[in-house]
Amino acid sequence: MDYTKILIKPYITEKTTNLKDEKNQVVFWVSKDANKIEVKKAVEEAFKVKVKKVNIVNVKPKVKKRFGKVIGKKRGWKKAYVTLEEGSKIDFFEGV
Repeated sequence: MDYTKILIKPYITEKTTNLKDEKNQVVFWVSKDANKIEVKKAVEEAFKVKVKKVNIVNVKPKVKKRFGKVIGKKRGWKKAYVTLEEGSKIDFFEGV
């Protein structure tokens, strides 16, 4: 599978920015059918870095309510916490 089909986009929040600074971890939205091995290969191929470990979390769909009534669902998705080797770094916004 091509890495553009596996890695959908980086997931950037305050928590993930702290993880990047403290533990050298980067978080990505990934395809629903991707596994740890595919995510590792995709990150190494796309960013030319060495990956130490990958953890995957399935985020459950959430119920959307308005005035106490259920009006739908937000879709579920999958995210991957990628731990990089020492000396490896992915720059998303540095130099902008």
